[in-house]
Amino acid sequence: MKALLDPGTARLPGALLLTAALLAACDGSPQGTRHIASTSPLLEPRDGYVVDHRQPARAEESRVRYLILHYTDENLDDSLRALTGPHVSSHYLVPLPTRRLQGQPVIYQLVDESRRAWHAGSSYWRGHRYLNDTSIGIEIVNAGPDGPWPGDDPTHRDLSWAPFPDAQTEALVQLLQDLIRRHQLDPEDVLAHSDVAPHRKLDPGPAFPWQQLHEAGIGAWPEDKRVAAWLDRFRLTPPSLEQLQRALAAWGYELSPSGILDEDTQRTLRAFQMHFRPTDHRGLPDAQTAAILWALLERYHPDQLAELLEETGGR
Repeated sequence: MKALLDPGTARLPGALLLTAALLAACDGSPQGTRHIASTSPLLEPRDGYVVDHRQPARAEESRVRYLILHYTDENLDDSLRALTGPHVSSHYLVPLPTRRLQGQPVIYQLVDESRRAWHAGSSYWRGHRYLNDTSIGIEIVNAGPDGPWPGDDPTHRDLSWAPFPDAQTEALVQLLQDLIRRHQLDPEDVLAHSDVAPHRKLDPGPAFPWQQLHEAGIGAWPEDKRVAAWLDRFRLTPPSLEQLQRALAAWGYELSPSGILDEDTQRTLRAFQMHFRPTDHRGLPDAQTAAILWALLERYHPDQLAELLEETGGR
């Protein structure tokens, strides 16, 4: 091998020595380029040139800020047909029924994580818009509600929502744990589609097992004792609607404080309740919703809770 090198390269470290030898042996032909690629992963042939991967930059990070969870509202075949078509896509699809290969659940990857999938649409979270650019979309095969959403009338009839079977949830947990580890995401970075687009989306709905995911180390969840403490406080002196709107905005929603229970506020409350208080998600303000919200801010964004308390006179 040394015969292939000039005196200046003979003292290179081992990995670079091998690469230099391969480069020296290559005669510039396509066959020689393919030989380099097959023997050295540090060199990647592309159309008309070779990429040298030996000098990776340290000033970089994942483009992924959020994981956004959806349900497909379709069966598996129809979900795949829609998500591989020309209009919408997601990075991953968690199927139903769950398939296994050598004892492990099989999950479809439809878009590479480095690429943008079309799953979030018009969206917002904590100052960021158009979250397709900065998120991984995960669709979960699930039938959703048993009828159309009847609007924002708080007296609407209750819908029945399709459950998420344990085997499917276990597969999702494995996927999310891997994504969170590789992209170094915080608990509050795991979101519902309804969180980032509350005015037009309901998925993954109130039947989704958010608390079960939190127990597996995935996603945000309030501490019961702190919810109880805030609830005791709010039973005596509940926050105003404007304070509740400010707290929802501090958590991440796009909502302007007005003190009016308008459509924007009701839909935002509905999204928050579907995520953290699914037993009653009519979009109406109450002391328990406020207690859960304050407990979440206290746990995950204490600085913003302190600002909120300062603005509202300590309440």
